[in-house]
Amino acid sequence: MFKWLEDIKVVFIKDPAAKGYLEVLLCYPGLHALWLHRIAHLFFKLKITCLARCISHFSRFITGIEIHPGAEIGRRFFIDHGMGVVIGETTRIEDGCLLYQGVVLGGTSLEKGKRHPTLKENVVVGAGAILLGPITVGKGAKIGAGSVVIRDVPAQSTVIGVPGRVVEREEKFKMDLEHGKLPDPVADAVKLILAELNKMEKRLEKIETMEGITCKIDEYLKMREKEIEKEFISDDLCKKISKEKKNKKNKYLAD
Repeated sequence: MFKWLEDIKVVFIKDPAAKGYLEVLLCYPGLHALWLHRIAHLFFKLKITCLARCISHFSRFITGIEIHPGAEIGRRFFIDHGMGVVIGETTRIEDGCLLYQGVVLGGTSLEKGKRHPTLKENVVVGAGAILLGPITVGKGAKIGAGSVVIRDVPAQSTVIGVPGRVVEREEKFKMDLEHGKLPDPVADAVKLILAELNKMEKRLEKIETMEGITCKIDEYLKMREKEIEKEFISDDLCKKISKEKKNKKNKYLAD
């Protein structure tokens, strides 16, 4: 009974949309799936696997969340929204973890042993993320939405991308997973390339000026470059680069 009351309190802690106890009891499929899993897991440990699977199947039918009865789930676990969540048989989820909709904790082997992920305490997994194989996600780690994780994740780190890469590490744990503020390593790489390209163009311009060389500007390439700049870098930096390129173009035309 204590666990059930704790489960209800966790909903209010991890979901600001929760307004009242009756609403939580009736309208939270993540909570229903967890409670039904606890019953199914009990029968699974008693080797009554057919009944355990039937309860799991019924739970999937009414909640849209599929949790194998063999999965081990700790306390203060919460699935937000939950539709499409899949948790495999040998998955182990420790206390305080949070999953969003569409998360898959799947296996990559036909072996009978451990083949699904282990989530340590206070792990947060964003919407649509896929974790595959007997990997371990360290305490307090955060998995960004849509990531595919196939390797172990260090504690207190943030992982994004396909395949998932560690892009940030924190000394202190924060439960909030701000999806709109996650680092973007691809954008950072493009920014670096654009910055280096801009430096090279300036150097080349000086050499051409010294040698009296005039080159025709490829307007299509310039247009595409501007589109890439708008996509990957801030408006202020984009305006600065565009201004520099415009001045350079005017100088070429003047020559």
